Amino acid sequence: MYLPSKLTAAVAGLICAACTFTPYTAGAQRKKKDDKSKPAATAPAKDSTKPAGPPAGGPPKPAPKKFTEFITPKAKADSGMFNIYKQDDKFFVEIPDKLIGRDILVVNRMSKAAAGMRVGMFGFGGDQINENVIRFEKGPNNRVFLKNISFAERSKDSTQPMYISVLNSNIQPIVASFDVKAFSKDNNGSVLDFTDYISGDNDILFFDSGLKGMLKLGPPQADKSYIQDVRSYPGNVEIQTVKTYSKSGSSPMPGMPPTGGGFATLELNSSLVLLPEVPMQPRYFDPRVGFFATSLTDFDADPQGVKRLTMVTRWRLEPKAEDVEKWKKGELVEPKKPIVFYIDPATPAKWRKYLIQGVNDWQGAFEQAGFKNAIYAKMAPTKQEDSTWSLEDARYSAIVYKPSDVPNASGPHVHDPRSGEILESHINWYHNVMRLLRNWYFIQAAPNDERARKMTFDDELMGELIRFVSSHEVGHTLGLRHNFGSSSAYPVEKLRDKNWIKENGHAASIMDYARFNYIAQPGDGITGADLYPRINHYDKWAIEWGYKAIPGTDENSEKSTLNKWVIAKMQDKKYWFGTESNPDDPRSQNEDLGDDAMKASGYGIKNLQRIMPNLMAWTRTENEGYATLGELYGEVLGQYTRYMGHVAKNVGGIYETPKTVEQNGAIYEIVPKAKQKEAVSFLQAQLFTTPTWLINKDILTRIKADAPTLILGRQEAVLGRLLSAATLNKLLNAEAMESDSYKAADYMNDLRKGVFSELATRKPIDIYRRNLQKAYVKSLTGLLSMPDLSGMSLAFAVTVPNPTRTDVTSLARAQLAAIRTEARSAAAGAPDAMSRYHLQDLADRITTALDPK
Repeated sequence: MYLPSKLTAAVAGLICAACTFTPYTAGAQRKKKDDKSKPAATAPAKDSTKPAGPPAGGPPKPAPKKFTEFITPKAKADSGMFNIYKQDDKFFVEIPDKLIGRDILVVNRMSKAAAGMRVGMFGFGGDQINENVIRFEKGPNNRVFLKNISFAERSKDSTQPMYISVLNSNIQPIVASFDVKAFSKDNNGSVLDFTDYISGDNDILFFDSGLKGMLKLGPPQADKSYIQDVRSYPGNVEIQTVKTYSKSGSSPMPGMPPTGGGFATLELNSSLVLLPEVPMQPRYFDPRVGFFATSLTDFDADPQGVKRLTMVTRWRLEPKAEDVEKWKKGELVEPKKPIVFYIDPATPAKWRKYLIQGVNDWQGAFEQAGFKNAIYAKMAPTKQEDSTWSLEDARYSAIVYKPSDVPNASGPHVHDPRSGEILESHINWYHNVMRLLRNWYFIQAAPNDERARKMTFDDELMGELIRFVSSHEVGHTLGLRHNFGSSSAYPVEKLRDKNWIKENGHAASIMDYARFNYIAQPGDGITGADLYPRINHYDKWAIEWGYKAIPGTDENSEKSTLNKWVIAKMQDKKYWFGTESNPDDPRSQNEDLGDDAMKASGYGIKNLQRIMPNLMAWTRTENEGYATLGELYGEVLGQYTRYMGHVAKNVGGIYETPKTVEQNGAIYEIVPKAKQKEAVSFLQAQLFTTPTWLINKDILTRIKADAPTLILGRQEAVLGRLLSAATLNKLLNAEAMESDSYKAADYMNDLRKGVFSELATRKPIDIYRRNLQKAYVKSLTGLLSMPDLSGMSLAFAVTVPNPTRTDVTSLARAQLAAIRTEARSAAAGAPDAMSRYHLQDLADRITTALDPK
């Protein structure tokens, strides 16, 4: 799942209904009550400190007061990263000089969301609403400036002229200015009045402007807003406010006045977290291993130009000082600061242990990277156990339970943009994810697991499914992206071998969208846990690559060793990473299994055909109507459509296997001709030949649905890909590169002959085939002219292929002319009236398209 603007990279993804979308260490700092590093801030009694000298520039202003004259003994003081003083309903912040110029990460969340403000999966308590890096700097005339810091460009070598040039071209914006009200007692800090800044509205402490616009929030209402609290800890400051925003409505129809305005009241939490003075050593991104990443332009890396440096996001795991030598010898050691997830107290008690198991299951992967007990989960402390603990405190990572009807989950994280160090994560766990799990498991596993043949799963089964989703989302928070290619490593037939499955699972990565083993057939003996995904070969390897240290190296010198690791692993397909964003590689698809989409989809269809006759019985719920029947029938249609999409991606497909120069072979390879032809034959047999097994009168008459529309919807979705300018251009381009490719003209002829087979045989054309043939002609006529780009953004419009610039339009015209000739001939001998009317209509439509008046 992905959020707009700065939040995009932080959110990893949804379950990742398909997961297809981008934190602070939970135990990073001691609790405030245990901190002995500095004396507590107390309201002072006496102070003889002299104020600073005259202003450095600007109009003369009153000098800051003495600390004891400004902060009185009545002030409520709180010590920490910044000392906080609440006095006369104002909040004063004492910024120590040692933190002037230090980078501070600001993370803003909704502690409590407003009613009726949700947009899709966003708008719940705990949701992140903004993220910034700030820096306090002293200015003239006894002022302190607040700057919003960007790390888009850098030059680290201060001895070179380029360093000054980059600084001069990247001055950071001043977003706020504060008068120094007083200097610290020991004259090593400045006291600022933060009240108005916190009470007002700004895009540092509160909403990202784009997100605010999406939620239709206007200015905050001062008389309906207030500061709830400001608390300081050793490494962070937490600001809690209640904000009431005016809310603009939306128009129900064009031309009608907006409705639904008014006000929205929210509780907001802003965490100011001190970033490490020395950033963690980064690890550079490698497209062969799937990690989220952060980038910047470096002017030092390339002596003859500039270079875009991309760093993976990962937690800082280091051995304890007393264990360094053991660690260097390869012994497992506990990290100095483990990754800890707290379970939201709002989580229903019966699911807590499964969420915890989903986190703890990653411990084995980290052992491969050299650390034991590197990650674990536990319940959040109660108020009685720790009154200072808060779900919004940026020191703590958590799995946040959200009372939402959204059937999903997501695993975002927050990282240091200078190094990629993950600092904290709040996994969003939406209550209705259980509905999604039930539907997935029912559709993909019911033929092999009797427990799935009912609408309310036993707690143990649902708990195990929750555990798998928990592990998947935690994987995102560890920096891992979806690996949609992992399932392609396994031969389809092996996924029916129960002994092989016990050893290898049905996909090499839990970060794939390889939900459940839909290939297994009744009688194979595969059931229960052997149908679920699990943390597997690729996941353990990816954690090793990302987290195993290479002593004695820096981020540049370690690249050679890392490259050797990857090259060695690439000899085995189960360690291959296939990105979730590749539109052309049929190996990288969500919801698919195995190395052959045609075989896998064939087995999947057989299981759906086993479900259909039982659907009414298995979905029956006493004293209820047929809404659940309709929902699960829709899931059958959806799963069937996925299978068709898995096959269709082979047509015009291009394999992409990233390599470095040390590896042999091509990076881009065309899907073999034989496999593409097999895909076309499969679609002719399973989709374009009407799938009558999906048409069940008993079901359709209870859910108010018409069969022709349902079937056409499936067919049109696939035709949109098969007859797209993009697919045809890929075939044409392949033709220019390889003599033995699947020729575009041959492909179009193969497709046409199957879809219009009745024209040669003079058989009756039923309503399903008539609809399909009309849709086919419509798709072809759409290739005769430039696409309509009105309403598209320029960035998107430039990616839309223009068929008239290539042979695509020529192919479409030739096919339309052939269909018209055949239709006219077949109409004369049509076996029934509707077939004749249809063929005459097709011929007229084609004439209008080819020869518009």
